Amino acid sequence: MRFRASPRMSGIAMAGAVLCATIAVWAGSEKSSESPDAASHAAPRPAPPPADFVPYVSAWASSRYDMAAAAARGVKEFTLGFVVSGDGCAPAWDSGIPFDDPALTARIEATRRAGGDVRISFGGADGTELATACDDVSQLAAAYTEVIERYGIIRADFDIEGDALADAAAIARRAEAIALVQRTHEGLNVSFTLPAMPNGLTPGALAQLTAARQEGVTVSSVNVMAMNYSGDHTGDMGRYAIQAATAAHEKVRRVLGLSDAAAWKTIAVTPMIGVNDVTGEVFTLEDAAGLARFAATKGIGRLSMWSAERDRPCTAEDTGAENGGDTGAAAPERPATAPSTSCSGVPQRPGAFEAALSG
Repeated sequence: MRFRASPRMSGIAMAGAVLCATIAVWAGSEKSSESPDAASHAAPRPAPPPADFVPYVSAWASSRYDMAAAAARGVKEFTLGFVVSGDGCAPAWDSGIPFDDPALTARIEATRRAGGDVRISFGGADGTELATACDDVSQLAAAYTEVIERYGIIRADFDIEGDALADAAAIARRAEAIALVQRTHEGLNVSFTLPAMPNGLTPGALAQLTAARQEGVTVSSVNVMAMNYSGDHTGDMGRYAIQAATAAHEKVRRVLGLSDAAAWKTIAVTPMIGVNDVTGEVFTLEDAAGLARFAATKGIGRLSMWSAERDRPCTAEDTGAENGGDTGAAAPERPATAPSTSCSGVPQRPGAFEAALSG
């Protein structure tokens, strides 16, 4: 049996259908008319957080660069370098500062009181790297331990470059000694600062990272040295830094067995600000700003610079001896054609690279 509505009920149903359709059309038109306005008032997507900023400071220059003042304005960590071999397995500062220099200790303590801390770096470009001079793993581990305990550090960096990466035995000793120290100093944060080209970490750098992984070292950070490539790389230094970080990320992900995001968090990048050692290579403030944006987008863990004491404009006093000019103390700012240990060599305000790289 089929249900048949009465004529009265059919009229009511038809009226109801018309009313519903009218309401639906009205609601749709209201929604359509409000959508552009609502979209225009939608909250913007928050910008990704900047990478941590951890500049390098030379131990010899720490009397001139005020780490405590920088900590007070928000720079919470500094990489202080460099510890090398003084005689065999005995650690020493590469600058000739006495290992137990009370003035340096006081500056570190002042930095901590201001809310900052230091990561001490072993190695660097000058002096004799400890693992190349100390051929006993236990004594090498003892040398690292002496520095760690003397300065009460919880973060250690190993800046391995040049001939130190051409010595396979030293690479193995270094990795084994670091693993020993990590086992006796629970929670020690270990970073490697390694040379790179725009196409990624150098073969020696990869060998060191692989050896550390095989020895069971927990590597918290792999810091890419985005500087001093070669005479063939005199173009956009910011682009080269981004290329080097991108290529290094893939190697770090594979060697350390990390996820894509974790590998980016493990990456750090250190440009040499301003005029580099290789003629024609100049890392500008625009390069720094671009690198900082890239780092935030990718979730890179840390940005640094070589070095904090160079984050100021040069005057003739800084550059005169190198460039054949006068050395008057009151000389105006001027660009440098050769790298200086005390200024960037490019036009800038004091602290401009810190501002650009710290986001």
